[in-house]
Amino acid sequence: MATCVYSIRLDEHVRHMMDEMGDVNWQAEIREAVEKMVRKKKKQHFLAEARQFRMKMLPIERSAAEMIREDRDAR
Repeated sequence: MATCVYSIRLDEHVRHMMDEMGDVNWQAEIREAVEKMVRKKKKQHFLAEARQFRMKMLPIERSAAEMIREDRDAR
């Protein structure tokens, strides 16, 4: 897996508090938080696209039960 670097700026006070917590792997924690947010945003994007696609579809005149019954009766 290839990786790349993304840097951010933090308030000095926040960085100082992070340094005081020496037992935390900040790189892993931040990576995990970013990955979770990216997955969440991507999911929201796909759901919005699906909703738009669904709204463009023609309404179905019959219920699913009716279509299933018709298919079974045709056999």
